[in-house]
Amino acid sequence: MITETLVCMALNIYHEARSESRIAQLAVGQVVMNRVYSNKYPNDVCDVIYQAQLDTRGNPRKYSCAFSWYCDYKSDTPRDLKAYEEAMNNATIVMNGWTGSYLEGATHYHATYVLPRWAEHMTKVTQIDEHIFYRDDSHVK
Repeated sequence: MITETLVCMALNIYHEARSESRIAQLAVGQVVMNRVYSNKYPNDVCDVIYQAQLDTRGNPRKYSCAFSWYCDYKSDTPRDLKAYEEAMNNATIVMNGWTGSYLEGATHYHATYVLPRWAEHMTKVTQIDEHIFYRDDSHVK
């Protein structure tokens, strides 16, 4: 059964990691779930994915979203239907309880070709394909 939640997860996997391996796509999905399970983020998959700073008209501000594809002002409609089908299959796996224990609770990631400011305040967990995964240990003393 295709639900709104599954579509949200599939779109995120598609836009964030469609050219990467299955394990990388699952890891991207698991980051969303780790945020859902955290009390620092919304407790709904779609709310986590569409979390954004809004402009005065209520629209996402460019590059001010939890996941950059959502507010890059490009079409969010998948054009590569085979890749979207794969993302949908991987979203189903994640939504059915798959956990990537090697992610160690990661709630963030970025592509290897960028270095966001927030990364220096996080604990690097692993790299999978073209993404580096992090967890926030700021509450740990």
